[in-house]
Amino acid sequence: MPLYSMTGFARVQVRVPGRDEAVEQSQLGYTLTVKSVNHRFLDIQLRLPSGLDELEMELRRALKENLVRGHVELMLAVDRSTQITGGYNRELVANYIAAFSTARADHALTGQPDLNTILRLPGALQPDGRSNADEDLGAITESVKREIGPLLNQLKIMRAREGDSLEAILNASLDRLEEAVAGVAQLRPEVEQRYQERLTQRLTTAVGNEFNRQRLLEEVAVLVDRSDVAEELARMNTHIGHFRELLSGGGEVGKKLDFLLQEMNREANTLLSKTGGVGGKGTKITELGLAMKAEIEKAREQIQNVE
Repeated sequence: MPLYSMTGFARVQVRVPGRDEAVEQSQLGYTLTVKSVNHRFLDIQLRLPSGLDELEMELRRALKENLVRGHVELMLAVDRSTQITGGYNRELVANYIAAFSTARADHALTGQPDLNTILRLPGALQPDGRSNADEDLGAITESVKREIGPLLNQLKIMRAREGDSLEAILNASLDRLEEAVAGVAQLRPEVEQRYQERLTQRLTTAVGNEFNRQRLLEEVAVLVDRSDVAEELARMNTHIGHFRELLSGGGEVGKKLDFLLQEMNREANTLLSKTGGVGGKGTKITELGLAMKAEIEKAREQIQNVE
């Protein structure tokens, strides 16, 4: 199963035949567009012409069946430009002219009605009468129901392509993270020895001969053990391996990956707290720990767009 991004876009333009397929004016057209961006949950927003309540329910069902997360916006724009001819409302215009003539005669006025003014009246201009709104909506509804499946497949293909790019970016971050972990593991024995020597020297200077030297060394060993980062490095490698498995498996892994990155960040913070102030090679470990945190943060930014 591929890794899906939540970013995608798809569009289809369709012409719907009307009642008389031989008459071009009786044909409808529409554009169905769907686009998605990242979101914590599946957030659906539909923009449809009025009167398509049944279609809205069908579209919501189809989106929920095909998508898991993301802010999804679906728009249906109906184009009746090929349907409309230069018709007008004969009854409305005739009534206006009759009223004009009556008012002119009643008040002994002169003048002629202005056609431009008449045609600007609400409802004066209209289609030539061939269209039927209910039939148009019915035809559009049935057509959209047929087109929504292929359209969502287009969207998923684009989201999968974006997911491939995200997978490559995330694997590159994991490579750099593994390099930093390996660098800390290589420096760890020398830093640990250095820390033990410095701690022994300081405690010996502080207590002199007041305590048994063997007991002193035992206490030093305990402190050194508490500052050891072996467990943090082991857990970090485990998290990285699990992360790669989830990436290669694909599917709905965005939330799981985000949780793993939180765990990695916790291990990096613990590593830094344990190795701070050692000096010498310990400074290099601090640099590597900060590099880990930087890579983890970069990965978290990318993960926000994984389904």
